[in-house]
Amino acid sequence: MPLTPEVLATQGEVVAWLGSLDVSFATDEEPWFTVDGIESPRQIGSDGSGGAFVLLPSQNVRYVSSEGRAGIIAESFEAFVKLVVAHPYWLDILKFSAGGDLHEMRRAADALEATLDDEDDVNEAREQIRGGLDLPEANDPVGALYDAVAASDAVVRATDGSPFTTLFNRFSIDNSPMLRNAAA
Repeated sequence: MPLTPEVLATQGEVVAWLGSLDVSFATDEEPWFTVDGIESPRQIGSDGSGGAFVLLPSQNVRYVSSEGRAGIIAESFEAFVKLVVAHPYWLDILKFSAGGDLHEMRRAADALEATLDDEDDVNEAREQIRGGLDLPEANDPVGALYDAVAASDAVVRATDGSPFTTLFNRFSIDNSPMLRNAAA
């Protein structure tokens, strides 16, 4: 059976472990954005920074940040959960993507993994989530994230009608002394 938000909702302990990776499946009452061509976007969750996860009719998962950035981050709900488990810092991978460079994203993922403050907690959460859902590890979550964001084409708009920008940001890990040193 494919992993869906409804299937996940029956797994309270797994939902709690995902919460430790900054994913909540509580949704906002009133949407603060629109997606062109979709009358009622289905928000399935949020993160601690105020961003929203949206399940599109195509079953892609789109992330809408509270800072005006948006894009598809996974081809399915299951791929989304695999991404979060493999790289709970996935949003930082995009921040340090050097404008959408896959090589830079891989460097960022390696550096971010090396700088985890709570590595034991993250690894325990990964193990508990994968075991609770009988979920295999993702083959190439950074490559899948790159492909999903690069293919994003639907326009997300704020309530004032202004369009959101891409999730790829212009920074590289070379802009961060901590990450640059971790990558060395």
